[in-house]
Amino acid sequence: MKLAQDIFGTIAPPPGVAPFADPTTGLPKFIKLAVNFVIIAAGLLLLTYLLWGALDWISSEGDKEKTSKAQGKITNAIIGMILVFAALVIFGYIAGDILGIVTRTPNGWTFTLPTL
Repeated sequence: MKLAQDIFGTIAPPPGVAPFADPTTGLPKFIKLAVNFVIIAAGLLLLTYLLWGALDWISSEGDKEKTSKAQGKITNAIIGMILVFAALVIFGYIAGDILGIVTRTPNGWTFTLPTL
């Protein structure tokens, strides 16, 4: 009499792409890469928008309308920076302290997803 395992084989997750071969470790790596990419992209966009506002302010030549537009760009860049920082703090609090998915280590964040 054959066992069900002999007839049907074993159940294993499908193989993944090289850095994400195991789904239980691949998804946390992908999330970590995505979060790092968003932080870097937000920083570069912030720097670009701040420099653009500063250049507009310098080139305004005392014109009140151009100066106020430049101040608006700089203000919006700072508000965007605060929003990105707040989103990261909220993400860290919810994912780390409430759900326990993220743990903070000296080398950065470590993602551990719950498994069945």
